Parts: sequence; C-alpha cells; structure tokens
Amino acid sequence: MEYWVRVAPDVRIYVNDINPGGRNPILFIHGWPANHRMFEYQYNALLGAGIRCIGIDMRGYGLSDKPVWGYDYNTLADDVRGVIDALGLRGITLSGHSTGGAVAIRYMARHQGHGVSKLALFAAAAPSLIQRPNFPYGLKLSDVEEIINAAHADRPQMLWDFGEKLFYKKVTAPFSEWFFQLGLQAASWSTIAIAHSWISEQLFQDLGQIRVPTLILHGIHDQVCLYPLALAQNQGIAHSKLVPMEESGHGLFYDQREDFNRELLGFIR
Repeated sequence: MEYWVRVAPDVRIYVNDINPGGRNPILFIHGWPANHRMFEYQYNALLGAGIRCIGIDMRGYGLSDKPVWGYDYNTLADDVRGVIDALGLRGITLSGHSTGGAVAIRYMARHQGHGVSKLALFAAAAPSLIQRPNFPYGLKLSDVEEIINAAHADRPQMLWDFGEKLFYKKVTAPFSEWFFQLGLQAASWSTIAIAHSWISEQLFQDLGQIRVPTLILHGIHDQVCLYPLALAQNQGIAHSKLVPMEESGHGLFYDQREDFNRELLGFIR
C-alpha cells in the first residue's frame, strides 16, 4: 500500500507499506541522498519471510513533499513520529542507514522510543559525522563543506562522485546509474540542508537514552561514516550488538546483502 501521511500543514511523507498483513514490522529510514527504494534488496529478502516492511521517504526526498525548511534531526524525527502514529504502529523495529540512522537515534531519545521495541542501525551517522574536539573519528569539516560547495556548483557530478565511494565491492554500471537516479529525485535544497545538519548535529547524549535491544551493522571499509563511529555507538548504547561487516563500505546493504539480511532477519524475528 502506498500513501502520504501529513506531518505538518504543508508537508506529506510518502509511505510504502509493503505486506501490511505481515508480522514483525520494520520501518526503514533511508540514508542521504536516496529514498526508501535503496532497501530493495532487504524488502525482497524480508518479505519472503513474512515480514511487514514499511519504507518512508524523508521530507525533501523521493516522493515526499519538499519544503524549504525542516531538515534538522528534531523535525525529521517528528516526521517519523507522525508516520508511526498515523499507521498505529507498535512493537516495531526502527531502522536507519547513515543519516537515517542518526534520525532513528534522535527519534528514540526525543520520543522515548514510542512504538519501538528494537532498533537497527546501518552505517549510522552518529554520534557525529564530523570530527570534533572531543571526537576525532569522523570526517573533516572541510570534507562536508566540499560536498556542500559541489552540490551548489554541480549537484549531479557531486552525487556521482559520492556514489563512487559508497560501495566497497564493484557494482555494475546500471546499478550505479540506478542509485544515482535515487539521489537526483531529492530536491537540491534538501540535499544541501541535510549536509549542513551533519555539521551542527550531535547525538552523544541521545545514545544513552536508548533502552531497547539495538543491532549495529557497519562496514569496516566505510569511507563516509567511518568505522569508529560504530564503536562509539556500541559503547554508548546499552544492550547493543555490533556486527562488523568485513567486506563492506558505506553501502553494506548491497556489498554484503546476504550477510546483512541474515543478521537483520535474525534480529527482528
């Protein structure tokens, strides 16, 4: 079932509720700059096991409305709450990749894990995507500024360059083009606004407010959300399990999709 949930007077979030009669529902929050379709290879595996899969497009991305405001993590987490309440979801696994993982963490802290019984983080951009005085493990600030400047100058080229370092294993040219097109579906302003949020947002305090079992999947070759971020998540979240993905980069959902899907299915069952 496909529909839009109104989360603000001028903002509707696109929802693809796949197999609504299934069990063990999982809600997916995609990473930057894609949309829910990036989880195609998870949907195919989980649906075969009878799982209810719910994909959403964050505001500004995919088929959701694209306002010029609201790209801070608080607002994005509030959008997730709007979807969970509109669908009446309870006892779900909340999952997120990259920026989507950061939004999932903020949701757990800001909304006290409302409706969520388990949390799954995939290469999450937390507790900080960039290096800070007390956290020297992320990207350099100049790396993010370069992405922002490139998006202003030539967004298609920026997206293509980003895709080139996303996967550890070689992907086909058609696959690269498909993923590139997911990024093009986003608005330019939302693409840039999220990158600015990477600079301002920190989730150090949020980690300690998570009270549900948490699975952390992270590629050790990740060039975007570096592997030490996963170690910090594992240390900061009680009852968390970290599974290093030895043959994966940032696109671990495809690099090691069979291992990824097996770990995820075993966790949510």
